[in-house]
Amino acid sequence: MSELPLPEYDELPLASLQHRIRSLDEEQLDQLMSYELKHANRLPVLELMRVRKQQLHEGAEPSHGEHTEIPEVSGHAGGSPASRQTAAEPNTPLRHGVADQTPHRGRR
Repeated sequence: MSELPLPEYDELPLASLQHRIRSLDEEQLDQLMSYELKHANRLPVLELMRVRKQQLHEGAEPSHGEHTEIPEVSGHAGGSPASRQTAAEPNTPLRHGVADQTPHRGRR
């Protein structure tokens, strides 16, 4: 198969893909759909593409964003240090979220 219209397509998360396919025309979208069906066959991805294809049929135009450059991912998940000093104070949760229905709340 020729090169896909979105570089590194297989590594794109769904949220990123949702925005990037907006720059594709119908032919490029069909190419990606065909590739997806033959490879991962992910239902959420295919549904996203079907919706976009319907939008194109209804007159939507491809956006003029640049979809060939993938931004660098910096940092990593997490990184917020937790300690006893930053933890929430222990307490008894409210019963059904209404005050005064938990008579011993906060008492030990």
